[in-house]
Amino acid sequence: MLRLFFRRFTKAVLWFMGASVLLVLLFRVVPPPGTALMVERKIESWVDGEPIDLQRTWKPWDEISDDLKVAVIAGEDQKFSEHWGFDFGAIQAAFAHNERGGSIRGASTLSQQVSKNLFLWSGRSYLRKGLEAWFTGLIEVFWPKQRILEVYLNSVEWDEGVFGAEAAARHHFGVSAKNLSRQQSSLLAAVLPNPRVWSASHPTSYVARRAGWIRQQMSQLGGDSYLVGLNDSRRAPWAQ
Repeated sequence: MLRLFFRRFTKAVLWFMGASVLLVLLFRVVPPPGTALMVERKIESWVDGEPIDLQRTWKPWDEISDDLKVAVIAGEDQKFSEHWGFDFGAIQAAFAHNERGGSIRGASTLSQQVSKNLFLWSGRSYLRKGLEAWFTGLIEVFWPKQRILEVYLNSVEWDEGVFGAEAAARHHFGVSAKNLSRQQSSLLAAVLPNPRVWSASHPTSYVARRAGWIRQQMSQLGGDSYLVGLNDSRRAPWAQ
């Protein structure tokens, strides 16, 4: 009986691994039609009795402001071009901070956020973190950095029911994602830690200060020139 269980369990794990690899390879070239987080938000709105309309329009890399690309990296993951999905220094710092008490600090990279938003559910559990690590490893191996950032910008939540750069630009500033200014981009990046509470179009003093800090970091990263070397030669040939 126990042997049969382990045999079936092993087969299920292998099927899951194979299916997840195929899914990641598919989304390397095909725009994901939606995300697990979008489904979750829709279901939550039904349960709450206040259904929401999800706003999202996929835009390819060249139709998204370079300022927004750099602003998000500056605000969320400044080692994005260097790591392979996990910033262990940030994880250690966050762990030490959380051990001291107070507000919980996360250390998720953009790659981890893509994995979580695209494939998984919200919440904290060892199972979800394990699956997040699995999918993060897959997209780092099979996707170039540019693709990871492109999917992130088209999937991240920027207000209640507002997903992706195009919907966020229209919702907050009445412009397309391609025409976002440096200041608008920094404001959008500034609210990402809590996009359903903070507003890019009506920033609090804290959000405005954070946006200013992000603009400084954008300059230190090299501005638009940072994007030129995003897909560097150290990556595996299939991820170029």
